Amino acid sequence: MAERFHQQNVQSSFESFFEAWLSRQQSFVDQLLTLSLTADSPLKMEQMNALIHQVLSHYQQYFQEKSRLTDADVFLIFSPTWLTSYERALLWIADFKPSLVLRLVDGAVEDLSPEQKVTLERIGEDTRRQERAVMGAMASVQEILGGPSWQRLARRVGRLMDGEIDELDAAMEMLKNAMMGVLEKADELRVSTARKAVEILRPSQTVQFLAAAAQFQLRVRSLGTRLDSRFREDRASAQS
Repeated sequence: MAERFHQQNVQSSFESFFEAWLSRQQSFVDQLLTLSLTADSPLKMEQMNALIHQVLSHYQQYFQEKSRLTDADVFLIFSPTWLTSYERALLWIADFKPSLVLRLVDGAVEDLSPEQKVTLERIGEDTRRQERAVMGAMASVQEILGGPSWQRLARRVGRLMDGEIDELDAAMEMLKNAMMGVLEKADELRVSTARKAVEILRPSQTVQFLAAAAQFQLRVRSLGTRLDSRFREDRASAQS
């Protein structure tokens, strides 16, 4: 009972953080778009660098809070109640797919030089290779769930003897550690891919990329919210 209460508190705390984080995300979008439309000047360069730092720090805060939640309940990270159904359908190991970063750069950033394009392609190849490796690790986790020992214990939940309860606890701990390991690799790849992309962009291009990334996230959430609302309305109409 105490453990369940703690998990509910952890979940509620992160949901509150995430809503506030998204609100600040919208504010950053407005600032990024406004700055991208102003005339070039030394002051604009200074403002861009300051805003880029703030936005990247904003993302760092998200991953720090997410890491704390992972330590408290990794299973909740893989079933995020704070996201809409549509957002959850787009997840790749509990968050965005790393290669999405490069697609956003390619689609939103203007005046990429030939050298930048070559470097982005090289980053893309390495990112896709690492994505396959992470997916291989995730497949190994899924094999744990499909194994005969786990299935036998799962079928007998509620009727377990003392020794079997210990066995189930050990199996759950192994699964938890495996999932945390895969998530850590996935998050490291997400962060490193974004960092590599930003490192080769000029400040004005970084502003374009960050604006596009935030807009994409907010639009997906907005669409997901509308779809969930429509589903609830349709279900209520069908039951009335």
